[in-house]
Amino acid sequence: MASESGKLWGGRFVGAVDPIMEKFNSSIAYDRHLWEVDVQGSKAYSRGLEKAGLLTKAEMDQILHGLDKVAEEWAQGTFKLSPNDEDIHTANERRLKELIGETAGKLHTGRSRNDQVVTDLRLWMRQNCSKLSSLLWELIRTMVDRAEAERDVLFPGYTHLQRAQPIRWSHWILSGAIAGNPLGVDRELLQAELNFGAITLNSMDATSERDFVAEFLFWASLCMTHLSRMAEDLILYGTKEFSFVQLSDAYSTGSSLMPQKKNPDSLELIRSKAGRVFGRCAGLLMTLKGLPSTYNKDLQEDKEAVFEVSDTMSAVLQVATGVISTLQIHRENMARALSPDMLATDLAYYLVRKGMPFRQAHEASGKAVFMAETKGVALNQLSLKELQTISPLFSADVSHVWDYGHSVEQYAALGGTARASVDWQIGQVRALLRAQQA
Repeated sequence: MASESGKLWGGRFVGAVDPIMEKFNSSIAYDRHLWEVDVQGSKAYSRGLEKAGLLTKAEMDQILHGLDKVAEEWAQGTFKLSPNDEDIHTANERRLKELIGETAGKLHTGRSRNDQVVTDLRLWMRQNCSKLSSLLWELIRTMVDRAEAERDVLFPGYTHLQRAQPIRWSHWILSGAIAGNPLGVDRELLQAELNFGAITLNSMDATSERDFVAEFLFWASLCMTHLSRMAEDLILYGTKEFSFVQLSDAYSTGSSLMPQKKNPDSLELIRSKAGRVFGRCAGLLMTLKGLPSTYNKDLQEDKEAVFEVSDTMSAVLQVATGVISTLQIHRENMARALSPDMLATDLAYYLVRKGMPFRQAHEASGKAVFMAETKGVALNQLSLKELQTISPLFSADVSHVWDYGHSVEQYAALGGTARASVDWQIGQVRALLRAQQA
């Protein structure tokens, strides 16, 4: 229980803590997010103490009732913090003592704040990751719905930011789719109470292991990598130079100087938030890499990273879902952006099907491109006679090469741009969505 100083650890210390150190050491400003799971963990622990014979049934009931009161105050916004509440555990136990008296002091029997910290964080992340998972699946559902509705729209695919080959708009969408307790407290009871999959195997590791935090930050970083790249594409596609898509006004802003501007702030912010998430992930790894075994105060840095990244991911996923569900596509501009030079690879494949080795066919197609550029005409405007000066394998059926729909349909392998392949991809994502809901 807290000492006269109000600290859970204050018994062997004399004198006051430097106020600057007090503020530096405090985590209540952000770990107050953990109030609900801290109460949940304490209630489970009180049951463990009662089973171990360290609390009477009456004492356990008194503690449980008091903790319900503490939770009620937090939920109603009436919980009042004290200047000595350096963290959520101190605050809740201090308030519990005010409510039920000295029995509250028994709750900390055989328990350290270090195990409270990591247990609370695991419980909070489990709840919050479930919420983020729902938001992520909603984004995926929105993307696959859009892909299915617009699967026949063709537009340019890009490499090196240059027009490459025709692809389906739906194909682009689908590409964007983680020592111990010596007093006989039953750890398996606590596992069951808190619905954990297993107990930690090693007591030294139990309070200091933060792999689960790192894995969450890894997932967030990888997710933000994909969302940032998607945002970058859509920013480009929405410029006047591309004019493939138009963002809804609900996800755009104007310029205070230039009335004609419609800025893709939603996408730019998604792109920028990636840096914030990456920084938190890198920061935690730098904190972890030099720590000795068991608990060290450096680990207090984990919670700010988790809370900030969780809030960022929640906002980004919801905004991304809104952007995807409301943007308009300009089919005519997409079609107009397709050009015969994008079929140069198809021209090489034409020769391959006539028996020419691909390296030679690639060179022959390159010569056709050069000839068209030299003459100032489109590739499909070269006459059959001109093409035959490059290779006698060209014949009248070369005209079929200049069909964009045929070009897209030839990539029928699973994962390709053919209609059947896109339908298969949509089916696969739909199956994942159904499995997630089961």
